[in-house]
Formats: sequence, C-alpha cells, structure tokens
Amino acid sequence: MESLDNLVKIKELNREPYNQVEFDGMVLAATTKLHDVKLQGLSSDSQFSLAYSAAHALALAALRWHGYRSDKRYIVFQCLQHTLDLENAKWRVLDQCHKRRNLAEYEGHLDIDAQLLKELIELANELL
Repeated sequence: MESLDNLVKIKELNREPYNQVEFDGMVLAATTKLHDVKLQGLSSDSQFSLAYSAAHALALAALRWHGYRSDKRYIVFQCLQHTLDLENAKWRVLDQCHKRRNLAEYEGHLDIDAQLLKELIELANELL
C-alpha cells in the first residue's frame, strides 16, 4: 500500500494495528443505518444523514482493515481507491456528499437532490 504509506509520511494517515472488534462494530453500525434508511416516512435529510454515516463507517472500516486510520473524513473517502479499489468516479460522489454534509453541519444549508441521495445509498450498499 505504497500510496497509503505516502499519506502516512505527510501525516494525513496514521499506521494503527487492525482491530477485529472495531471493524465489526463499524460494519454493524453501517448495516443498521442502511437498514434504517429504508424506513417509511423519513425525510431526505434523515436518509442522507444515515446513508452518509454508513458510507463513512464502511470507508473507515476498509482503511482500518489495512492498518491505517485518519480523522479526516475526506481522506477516508479518497483512500477507497486504494483500500477497496473503488473507481475514482464513485469515491468522488462520496466526496461531493461530504461537502454537502459539511454545508449542512457547519452552515445550516442542506441541498440534497434525489439523484445524489440515490447514488449515496447505492454506493453505501456497494461498500457493504
């Protein structure tokens, strides 16, 4: 994982031993969120939040599987090309969702269109 080791050198990632209990917890949390996203009556805001959190947990689990950790969400998504061999176009959708999440979280502006939400849910399920 030369690319990930390069991120360690510039302090974007940390090496940390794999932990099965942590990994299983992340996957279980993501699975629960992806189940809940299908509940009738949820707003698109709630669906987005659940699907985004699931995608992040799974992306972090993949990173942890390889013995790395980052506290920067965007890095976790960008590393999917190395940890799960995810196509660039797909992790870029997750990066776009990250930017939308930040706008909602830090500026109170959530603009989620139906197509982006659909892609996010599909990608989160693909990561699972």
